[in-house]
Order: sequence, then C-alpha cells, then structure tokens
Amino acid sequence: MSERIVVVGGGFAGSGVARRLERLAPDADIRLVCPDDYMLYLPLLPQVAAGVLPAPAAVVSLSRRLRRTVVVPGRATGIDLDARRVLVRSITGNPEVLGYDRLVLAPGSVTKVMDVPGLREYGRGCKTLAEAAYLRDHVLGQLEVANTSDDPDERARRCRFVVVGGGYAGVETAANLQLMTTALARRFPRLDPGLVQWHVVQHHDGLMPGLGDRLGEDTRRVLESRGIHVDLGVSLAAVDDESATLSDGRRLPTQTLIWTAGVSPSPLMGHLDAATDHGRLVVGADLSVPGHPEVLAIGDAAAVPDLATGGGAVCPPTAQHASRQAPVAADNVVAGLAGAPTREYRHRDLGMVVDLGGTDAVAKPFGVDLSGAVAAGVTRAYHLWAMRAPAAMARVASAWTLSALHGASAVRLGFLTGASGRLAEFEHTDDYLDPAATRAAIEGLRPRVPRG
Repeated sequence: MSERIVVVGGGFAGSGVARRLERLAPDADIRLVCPDDYMLYLPLLPQVAAGVLPAPAAVVSLSRRLRRTVVVPGRATGIDLDARRVLVRSITGNPEVLGYDRLVLAPGSVTKVMDVPGLREYGRGCKTLAEAAYLRDHVLGQLEVANTSDDPDERARRCRFVVVGGGYAGVETAANLQLMTTALARRFPRLDPGLVQWHVVQHHDGLMPGLGDRLGEDTRRVLESRGIHVDLGVSLAAVDDESATLSDGRRLPTQTLIWTAGVSPSPLMGHLDAATDHGRLVVGADLSVPGHPEVLAIGDAAAVPDLATGGGAVCPPTAQHASRQAPVAADNVVAGLAGAPTREYRHRDLGMVVDLGGTDAVAKPFGVDLSGAVAAGVTRAYHLWAMRAPAAMARVASAWTLSALHGASAVRLGFLTGASGRLAEFEHTDDYLDPAATRAAIEGLRPRVPRG
C-alpha cells in the first residue's frame, strides 16, 4: 500500500506542500483537505471588496495547480493524533474519516474576535473571499438606501463606515473602500460626496507599527488627505445595529463596523491533544510536533521557531513565511518516510507591502522605506510575482488596467442578500470538536483507506 499523506489547508502553505510532494513522492497517496477548490491570495481581498478586482482574480485554482493530489472538499473539524485519523466535514455536511501515515497541518487563521459587546453579532470581516464579496455588497447597499432615504440621520448613519484595526488589513480595507465609496457617491443624485465618512480606529499610537514610525506616519497623511478619520490610541468598546462606541466615550452612528483587529490561529489547533502557544501549535525547527514526528504544522496556525531572528521568536503569520515553510515541510515528510535526517526552517523576512489604492502605497522591501508611486509599483509587482500562476497574474493585471481606465466596478451582485455577515458564519469558527468528541465521531465512521 502506498504511503498516505494528508494535508489540511489549501492556502499558500498547504497547496505548496501538496505540489512539492507530487514531485518528491510519486507513489504516495496525497489528500488535501480544503473546503474550496482554490488557493486564496489574501492580500488582494481589500481590492475585491472595493470592486477593483473581481473575486476570481484573487484565487488560484487547486485543480489546475495540482495534478495527482485528491482534493477533499471539506473542513477538518477534529484529529485523533494517536489513531492517526482526521475527521472531515464534507461540503455536503456529511462526516468522513481520513487515515494517514504523515499529516501536515496548515489550516491558516481566522479573524481574532475580542470580547466586545455586540461584536460577534454586528462586526463584519474581510478575511475570506465570501466576506470580501459580502462587504462590497453591504457597503454599496448602504449608499443605495441612503440615496432613497428622507431621514437625514439615517442617511448620515448609513454613509459612515468604521474600520477597527490599524494594521495592514484594516488600512488597506479602509483605503480601497474609501476610494470606491467617494467615487460612487457622485453618481447618486441625492448624495453629497462629503456625507461619506470613513474612520480607522487603532488602539496603538501609530498605524502599522511593524513598518516603523516613518511609513506609519506617511500612511496616516495619505488617509487623512482623503478625509479618512484616523483615531489613534482608542479601541472599540461596544457595537450595536446603529452605532459603534469607542473607548474614549464617543458614539459613532453607523451600520457598518468592519473588524480587522488581528488574526487568530485556526481553532482546530486548540482542539488537539498537543501543546499550543497563544493558539498556535508548538513545533520544532524541523516543523514537526513534539511527540508526534509524523505530524508537521506550518503557516499561521503553527508556532515555528524563527531561527533567523533568534531569542525564542516565532515566525510571524505572513504569507511569506507560509510559502517558504511549505517546501521544507514537504522535504521533511519525504525524509521521515525514508528514515533520513530532516532539516530546519530558516528564513529572514524580506519586508512588507501595503496597497492604499490608486497610485498610493507604502512598502519596506529589504528594510528600505518606500512610499508613493514607487511603492505602488513595487507593491503590485510583488503581488503578481507572489501568485506564481500565469493565468491568475494575467487576470489581476487585466483587472487593474480596466479599473485604472474605467474605475472600480459599482454593481451590487445581491447573491449574499440572505447572509447575516457574522464572522462565525463565513469563517466557520464554531465547527470544531474537542479530542473526546473527535474520537467518538471517528469510532462511528469507517475510515477511508486508499487502495494500494
């Protein structure tokens, strides 16, 4: 019987592992557990939400990227490490079990939700493709309703948008959507563009602290020059269906609260019989789980030692690290099967890029601070290079060209009208089982055993 390798997660990390394993382990049975048949390029989601890019432009097809791997359309909801079984909930809702000889965990991350009154009910995210599509429809809908309303308070409330989180995701989301709404407001006969208000709420005293004070200040100037209110040193205290209350006591009438204040590892990691560090699965420098050398974990959900930084640091949850951990994990899977020595992961971060929409951006490649049009060119070139798929690169480049010539798409699609928009609805954070429940569920099902 061929060796059974199960990879959980179809993002940068998981798809990269599966692709390399196809070449290194031609006789292995490789299963990739992923609810969708695509690899999502997360940095482009703010542009999807803003109508700059169509949703398909932000993804790379797994069925085209992978040749021998069997993509299992579902979500891993529990794992029995001792029995070497993965419990999967299929997209049809049916449970099934996958047995494995080697397991690579790369389930990624979810939006980090704080214990803020009303947040789980009224906060909206931009972490998944569905959330970005929903957010675009929601924002466009608010402007449409405001245009028809005769109540000045309702019009003002629907035209105010609050983004909580001044990191990369929050800044890009606010910057790109603000450009869309400002341009769109001019097309509505009863809306004054000045009525559209955007707020960025950041508990830290600067935006994107990881990029340094200079680029954070450059970003603030760009946002404020567009009329975006940047509220530093404050946080969200509460939210309801008509307002957001800040920690300084201010109440902002709004019906759109976009929550981008950080990410958390996939809840799957906290439901295993294994050690975690702030929710991330603890692994060694060779990416293996202590006590379970047949299990490796990488990406946002793994606490991978950052050997390049040292001092006990772990790698930050970025696509850059996830994509580079993938080949090391694949190599170590093959080495483990052959009884050969494994290798350690080591990579120094190359920097970050932040697209602020239009010709504005900030970037820090190789530690060099860039802003303005030069940073915008570097940012977009990096995104195209990082996708590593010619068809996807062509779609993105074409969409950017069309957007530059004709503006962002302003059509509300309406296919998510019945969705609540809750974070748990789109990110499925309530789906996971604890070890005991996982074992009970697995015992009642027949494991899928590939034929040799």
